[in-house]
Amino acid sequence: MAENSIINTYTTNKKKGFWEKYDLTSPSDPLYKLKIGIWIVFLLWIFEGALRKWFLPFLSMPLLIVRDPIVLWLIFMANKKELLKYNIYLTGMTILGAFCFLMALFFGHGNVFVALYGARTLLLYFPLIFVIGRVFDQQDVVRLGRMLLVISIVMTVLIGLQFYSPQSAWVNRGVGGDEAGAGFGGALGYFRPPGFFSFTNGTTCFYSLVAPFILYFWLNPTLINRTILILATVSLIAAIPLSISRGLSLQVGVSVFFLLIAVVKKPKYFIQIILSAFLIVLVFKIFSNVGFFKTAAEAFTDRFEGANETEGGLVEGVFGERFLGQLIKAVIGSGDKSFFGAGLGIGTTLGAQLTGDNSVVLAADYEWMREIGELGLMGLFVIAIRVGLTFKIAFASYSRIKSNNILPWLMASLGMIIVVQGQWHQPTALGFCGIVGGLWLASFRQRSQVSNSSQPSETVNHANQY
Repeated sequence: MAENSIINTYTTNKKKGFWEKYDLTSPSDPLYKLKIGIWIVFLLWIFEGALRKWFLPFLSMPLLIVRDPIVLWLIFMANKKELLKYNIYLTGMTILGAFCFLMALFFGHGNVFVALYGARTLLLYFPLIFVIGRVFDQQDVVRLGRMLLVISIVMTVLIGLQFYSPQSAWVNRGVGGDEAGAGFGGALGYFRPPGFFSFTNGTTCFYSLVAPFILYFWLNPTLINRTILILATVSLIAAIPLSISRGLSLQVGVSVFFLLIAVVKKPKYFIQIILSAFLIVLVFKIFSNVGFFKTAAEAFTDRFEGANETEGGLVEGVFGERFLGQLIKAVIGSGDKSFFGAGLGIGTTLGAQLTGDNSVVLAADYEWMREIGELGLMGLFVIAIRVGLTFKIAFASYSRIKSNNILPWLMASLGMIIVVQGQWHQPTALGFCGIVGGLWLASFRQRSQVSNSSQPSETVNHANQY
């Protein structure tokens, strides 16, 4: 079993130092350099905003694309090592990316820089999903999850400081050292904190990824230091009101729902779930009497209820209209758009600034509408590829539950939303999609395997077909 092999690896290192147990990868690994490259992309995704806000504000614009050269190198090296298999999804998106780039130049906005910036979404970060899926295995995913939980503890302390500090405080500096602050929206006079990220959506993305790993480690507690797990769980619970993010609370709810489905299918997890639920209730009980938590909870509740009321309710407004409704409208309304669209990249903030056309970026909150606005009818093919890939991996994830490999199913709770319609116009969200999709795919691989192995084991065959 996958968990057993990882448990053995972890427990044999119990007496080693903290950072030795949380090592990134081994230099003897034939894919060592590629794995280090993926780790760098992951860490830059989290800390790039901190560099742009606090430490290198004068380089805020170049740092906007600091991950891109590394992602390009990863794709080049993975292709050179024959790790990438050009299936219908990867091949289709590559062809669409090249075609839409040319369409933007000859039939769209005509700005080569905007077209190149937009092409990153199709030609860099979508292939990144397959690079991570072929280079990482489940043990690497678990290692990254452990590190993620450690960072989440620090992140929660930071967003707590940002929540209660004025926007003029150093911790709330914006991109380029902007003293107006990086907080956004919020309620009761409090702003949504961005954490280490350049914008508040990074906080939602980060903790949305933390949630499935916390649930996974509670089912497999021997894979992580118990103190780290408890502190990370408390941090996630505190982060929900501190973030003032409806999206985060709903995403955590989706991950818990997926966990319950797994328990129904595999009752052996029932005891762990009861113990975890008891801990969470206990933490909420303690926090409910602490002023620090009560204030954040009041702000979160006020925004949640106010926004839901404005949008017509949680089910009809948020889910029915804002989520499903806008996706359906994007597809139905595609016939009213130009065949070639306004041009690749024009739906990004940078693209709108360089072209002076914000007609598409105004709809960027709804990913499918942005894609069709940029790419015209070609956007339907991009959507079809995203949907097709998502459902193929999701069905395979569900089938792994009965073989005690629950990690792909828990990752599906996030991947099914992000890969299908996660926003690609904003750099943080774009990197998030590539990382989440890649980790989801890599979670199937139960041991490291180089592509030229003569007889791949049955457990990795699903991941290898990508």
